[in-house]
Amino acid sequence: MDAFSSVTRRRFLTKAATGIGAGLAAPYMIPRSVRGANDTVVLGHIGVGNQGSQHLRATAGQTAAVCDVDGDRLRAAQGKVEAKGRKCQAYGDFRKLLEQKDVDAVVITTPDHWHALPTIMACQAGKDVYVEKPMTLTLVEGQRMIQAARRHKRIVQVGSMQRSMAGFREACELVRNGRIGEVKKVTVGISGVNFKGPAVPDCDPPAELDYDLWLGPAPLRPYNPKHVHYNFRFYWDYSGGQMTNWGAHHGDIAQWGLGMDESGPVEVEPSAKTEYNPDGWYEVPSYFQCTYQYANGVELVCGMKLPGGTTFEGTKGKVLVNRGRLKTEPADILEDYRKNGLRPDETHLRKSSSHFGNWFDCLKSRELPICDVAIGHRSVSLCHLGNIAVRLNRKVRWNPVKEQIIGDEEAAKWVTRAYRAPWKLDVA
Repeated sequence: MDAFSSVTRRRFLTKAATGIGAGLAAPYMIPRSVRGANDTVVLGHIGVGNQGSQHLRATAGQTAAVCDVDGDRLRAAQGKVEAKGRKCQAYGDFRKLLEQKDVDAVVITTPDHWHALPTIMACQAGKDVYVEKPMTLTLVEGQRMIQAARRHKRIVQVGSMQRSMAGFREACELVRNGRIGEVKKVTVGISGVNFKGPAVPDCDPPAELDYDLWLGPAPLRPYNPKHVHYNFRFYWDYSGGQMTNWGAHHGDIAQWGLGMDESGPVEVEPSAKTEYNPDGWYEVPSYFQCTYQYANGVELVCGMKLPGGTTFEGTKGKVLVNRGRLKTEPADILEDYRKNGLRPDETHLRKSSSHFGNWFDCLKSRELPICDVAIGHRSVSLCHLGNIAVRLNRKVRWNPVKEQIIGDEEAAKWVTRAYRAPWKLDVA
């Protein structure tokens, strides 16, 4: 079923992309169904370091433009594309890339504080988007991204690729179809902080980095080599720690399994114990846990030093799922599912064997993708609410229908953050 009333483009992929590197349970494979003899989706990549370089490796044959504020990374990315025999424009400013007329869609793999504005502006420019998780830095950013995607009729896939891994879908089908009985509790276990210390003094930014543009809408602060690139995720101005890093993955599966893609919890409370690095190497907690309550009575516990991945506990058993692992207690719950499958009258969740492949399929069909921007927003909302409660060290009540914090004026201010001029979070 077409998600939009009008379709302006019917371009789709011609060449296959292969695996994108360590950390994924399976390589990205682009299905033959999205390949055509004469039509090609032309991509632009915004952010080409770390995960961005892996995405580029998968899709270099379809890329016509790359962008990064780090000149060294930018030149390396341009070289990777041109090694495929394709001409590639290189930009230090993503706004210039969005002006390139032959770019149909963009892949955004920037630090988290730079996810919202490029996504919104890409939609305004008539380009579809693949944006990495966590989708946003704040709750309001997600609302604005949804508005832009719908207003401009763009396909926006969020990079929560566990939805395109079979084990996670199977776990959620077991839960959604009552194979473990009535769900009572969900546990989301995330990694500890992997910041490599010690801290180092502030200094001048390197010549290859446009630091002012790297900061963008974030507050102006001195450059520090351990605050940028991978480590940005451990500072509040740019990210939300391991809560938004791994919590966005495993919390997304919790939401999927609970059937909460259009909703969320009604309250979240931090545990009595939250720890921070004693030497102040980074800002986010080195240890935390918090407990969410849903309106249907389900309790969700998220934090460190818990079983990794997502564990659903019901009145008849448990399901534990993580990358490369799917286990049920008792074991015959999974054995029966694997042997007999689902009945026609049971809930069959959407199948995707490739997150990029699903996105490319949807660029052709105009269906909403498996992790549409509205789903990604609800999943990362779980993380943002948890961080607000942990940072304020008190319970936060949430109205998932109105998407508002209830009865706490101070906490309600935390759903958004001021942008540094001249950047603005406008949608038109």
